[in-house]
Amino acid sequence: MPPFHQPPFYLPIASHVLTGFILSPLDLIRTRLVVQSYNRRYRTYTGPLDALHKILRDEGGLKAIYFHPNLLIPTFLDSALRSIISFALPGLIASYFGASHITEETHPIAWGCTELTASCIGLLVMLPIETIRRRLQVQVRGTAEPIKGCVELRPAPYNGVVDALWHILTEERSDLPISHHPRCRRNSRSTNSKDEEKEEGTVDDEYESLWKNTGLGQLYRGLGTRLSASVVYFVLNLFFNPEETDAGWVEI
Repeated sequence: MPPFHQPPFYLPIASHVLTGFILSPLDLIRTRLVVQSYNRRYRTYTGPLDALHKILRDEGGLKAIYFHPNLLIPTFLDSALRSIISFALPGLIASYFGASHITEETHPIAWGCTELTASCIGLLVMLPIETIRRRLQVQVRGTAEPIKGCVELRPAPYNGVVDALWHILTEERSDLPISHHPRCRRNSRSTNSKDEEKEEGTVDDEYESLWKNTGLGQLYRGLGTRLSASVVYFVLNLFFNPEETDAGWVEI
């Protein structure tokens, strides 16, 4: 057997995609139950079975719950990218730096570093996909009544993955274009202070414009927490046996 012979990485990727597709209705039900109002008066579903019954009855049946484009495409993107990042990306990173011989058995610390790097890169890719998928799962179809959520939901539905991405970036800005007291604000600023702000804040304004003037920050909510969880998991693996630690809690 060749020394670098390994099973084809596309087999576990295909199995994860298939599993994600089969279990996608459960993920849809979970999202609906999490987002719906906590107040019993405004609840849409009383439980998982009631949610499944109402979704099948009002939103196109079993075919729609699996094959509707707003559910099918995000499911495949989420499952495929997540499995590629988990199985293929660490090896690609190791080979990129000329260390294709590194394995978990021979170089556990170096392999842990590649996994940590792959995890951080994966978060940058997966968080927007997860956000868009949740947004599309929340909006109802067919004859179902809109969900009264515990958070503010967009009244107009998204038309797909690209449409959801575009509207999140263009609508969910964190800046406040409306000023309640423009005259007071105008009088409180002097010409010198404006010049100082222009000189000192040029770089900061360019950096913050992506986060304040667009909805990019909404696509990466919780990024810091999940990066910290990945780092903590990596550090724990340095002191404990990896078999004694559980990576599942990292997926917050």
